[in-house]
Amino acid sequence: MSVSRKYNVTALMSLSMAILISACNDTKASQCQRLIQAVNAGNSLIDKNKGQQVITSLQLSKDLEAVTKSLEELNLKDPKLQEYQSRFAKNFKNVSQAIAKAAKALGLAKTAEASQSGREKLQQARKDIDTALTAVSKTAGKDSDKLVGELNKYCSEPE
Repeated sequence: MSVSRKYNVTALMSLSMAILISACNDTKASQCQRLIQAVNAGNSLIDKNKGQQVITSLQLSKDLEAVTKSLEELNLKDPKLQEYQSRFAKNFKNVSQAIAKAAKALGLAKTAEASQSGREKLQQARKDIDTALTAVSKTAGKDSDKLVGELNKYCSEPE
């Protein structure tokens, strides 16, 4: 995990605790807190389960799909928070799909035979893994860091 992402996660957790203490009803603060909890759950899964194994990666992909669904099901009334909700859900969905694609390619690589066609299969699998994970790390990682900063700023503003 990049240093900036660690700081963003830490900042989100701190903000989450502050909002939790002050939130009693469905105010902007309580809605922020619910959104932050769901985002933290997804980020925690990614940080904890950066799997190199096919089964772990496939499970991480499924878990991120569940996080995406829970994000989509939050009943937020604040229009700005609804926008963040949608953007975070899209981000987690993209990460989930990239991890699933890389896991499938890793599975193919593990079954490659020791032959010319097997080597070609292995090279293609490596290319697929690199493509999937590089694309998601460039876009989703930056988007997530940016979103965390924006959400932090918005949720820190007085109502």
